[in-house]
Amino acid sequence: MRVSILEPKKVVWQGNSKKVILPAREGEMCVLDFHQPFVVRLGKGKIISSGGHIPVRDGIAFMRSNTLNIFIQS
Repeated sequence: MRVSILEPKKVVWQGNSKKVILPAREGEMCVLDFHQPFVVRLGKGKIISSGGHIPVRDGIAFMRSNTLNIFIQS
């Protein structure tokens, strides 16, 4: 899947990943290729993907058409 991790003023990471782990407010969430569309609020934790471990305080993630867009504050 195509992954974009964005902060308000910069692109943190863009690339392809087969698996991304998100720190959702309800608990850790694993996203794989061709996951169903969703929108989820992120809490404090780390995003784990092919781009490494990215710390996050707050954010939102949405999946659509095998593209995962993640907007964060770190």
